[in-house]
Amino acid sequence: MNKPLPETIKRVEELRSALDEHNYRYYVLDDPGIPDAEYDRLFRELQALEAEHPELKSADSPTQRVGSSAETSFEEVVHRLPMLSLDNAFNEDELRDFDRRVRERLGTDKDVEYVCEPKLDGLAVSLHYEHGSLTRAATRGDGYAGEDITANIRTIPSVPLRLRGSDVPDLVEVRGEVYMPLAGFEALNSRLENQGEKAFVNPRNAAAGSLRQKKSTVTARRPLEMCAYSVAVTDESLLPDTQWEGLQQVRRWGFRINPEMRKAVGAAECLEAYEELLQKRGELPYEIDGIVFKVNRLEYQQTLGFVSRAPRWAIAQKFPAQEELTVVEDVEFQVGRTGAVTPVARLKPVFVGGVTVSNATLHNMDEIRRLDVHIGDTVFIRRAGDVIPKVVKVVLEKRPAHAPSVELPKQCPVCDSDVIQIEGEAIARCSGGLFCPAQRKEAIRHYASRKALDIEGLGDKWIDILVDQNMVKTVADIYLLTTKDLTRLERMGEKSAANLIEAIDRSRRPVLWRFLYALGIREVGEATAKSLASHFGTLEAIAEAGEDALIAVPDVGPIVAGHIKSFFEQPHNRETLQALRAAGVEWQEAHITTGERPLQGQTWVLTGTLSGLTRDEARAKLESLGAKVAGSVSKKTSCVVAGEAAGSKLTKAEQLGVQVMDEAALVDMLKEHQLL
Repeated sequence: MNKPLPETIKRVEELRSALDEHNYRYYVLDDPGIPDAEYDRLFRELQALEAEHPELKSADSPTQRVGSSAETSFEEVVHRLPMLSLDNAFNEDELRDFDRRVRERLGTDKDVEYVCEPKLDGLAVSLHYEHGSLTRAATRGDGYAGEDITANIRTIPSVPLRLRGSDVPDLVEVRGEVYMPLAGFEALNSRLENQGEKAFVNPRNAAAGSLRQKKSTVTARRPLEMCAYSVAVTDESLLPDTQWEGLQQVRRWGFRINPEMRKAVGAAECLEAYEELLQKRGELPYEIDGIVFKVNRLEYQQTLGFVSRAPRWAIAQKFPAQEELTVVEDVEFQVGRTGAVTPVARLKPVFVGGVTVSNATLHNMDEIRRLDVHIGDTVFIRRAGDVIPKVVKVVLEKRPAHAPSVELPKQCPVCDSDVIQIEGEAIARCSGGLFCPAQRKEAIRHYASRKALDIEGLGDKWIDILVDQNMVKTVADIYLLTTKDLTRLERMGEKSAANLIEAIDRSRRPVLWRFLYALGIREVGEATAKSLASHFGTLEAIAEAGEDALIAVPDVGPIVAGHIKSFFEQPHNRETLQALRAAGVEWQEAHITTGERPLQGQTWVLTGTLSGLTRDEARAKLESLGAKVAGSVSKKTSCVVAGEAAGSKLTKAEQLGVQVMDEAALVDMLKEHQLL
């Protein structure tokens, strides 16, 4: 055997030092410095060098033990039986090699039956029960000694304090994984961030940190769960003959076991189980990082035995890593369909979660400040299932000198309108809603919607087509369309085109509040639009109003006033309003209401066809007098206005004895109040 070169000896020492440091950060500080995939690569490199040069092996090598002893105030617990780690298979060939070795050591050519268990991403624990009662719980630690966490384990609802049934041995040790479900992890991090505390990088570290709290009251507030995966008793004749039946026994005693477990015969079925679980990975409510294959028959397990740090009868096949390290090469800002300006990290491409990732969301500027992301930073990237990759942590010790910080742009990167961020809101937005190409489809959808200008026939499909073919760039372009333009579109017949043009023409004289609502100003809904219209009377007056004047309107506070003022200050929005007027759109002035409103507190209903004014105009005038205009008749209805061809609403009003008024009487009333 060749004597190791000095470079090899040096590399072995470097790897041991690095792995020891990462073990310390992971097990003691709960603050990992590298993702699991990076640790695995370093570990396997050291394993390979020690296998090639056995004389370099030493008892204190990280390959000869699991993790490192935690230096905390928890009392040390020596395990009755070592809690060893598992060897890993990273591809199909390595799993087949494991199966071949199992059959060779058992001296059989027949396929061996395995139990396939999801590898939960949490913290391994050992629980001792005496005469059915929980007496001690410990972490795995270095595999031979861990920490006493009994008080904290007792707070986890899925851990039985006393075993169920009458067939419980005097002494039982159950081992399992404590983990944090994804929903609980997100809720916990949100709560910690709101309290100004440090969030956890991932659910695994959240589970580990929660179990090692000095006060069990803190652990009790953490959403922890436990799944059992093995059992040991002093008299093994009391256990079933297989791993599978042993876990069913544990389940009967009151423990949760993973419902995704299954049995497989031979390597081929094991690989099928791997693929099936990998496909389900993103749908599970908790995180897994692989699948564990265990020889099912316990007598076979005893025959196969152990190596120094792992059993020969089990192996973990790892899934593609969900966390990796990479570098933030730049941060760009994207504009969404609602105007939200979102920072996106441009990354040095890295393979994570089964795909190559070059972009990751940073959500908003608050998140950038929380993470303290700079251009050039080395970061943890996380991708779980089909979730968009995100930056979860910055490795500050790797930050380059003079790394530039990330600043929110003042102008929209798409349309150059102002970017505004209201105090107290996390999301910044482009204020060019009517003009911005990024918001074009959404602006048109809203403008044409039923509660806005109600352009019947202009649905999502046709909006997509018209915008994609550059026939409509702003809402003003809708009114320039002709029947000839529309019939050139695939699947648009002459009758459909004529109907759509007619619907567009009907929307040219909207009442003011509907037009104001249709503009899509942030936070201006129907009620606020009505209040603004009745208070100011004209769109020009609203556009020229200062914030103090806007705040004087009911339903308008400082934030809404800021959105309104910003909207009308944008040149592009003013240009689009001018283009709408040039295209023949004439929004109607509203009656300015002052003093008492005679219909205040009353509910009115409009039914049938009105000849002298539109339904919207009648509604607006009634509302300006204080009435609420409803869509159905009830005992609480004050009056029903019945136009031509009034139907079931008129019938119901007569049955209930509700006052009925025809159009002529309505016109007289409106004239009396100087609304006509």
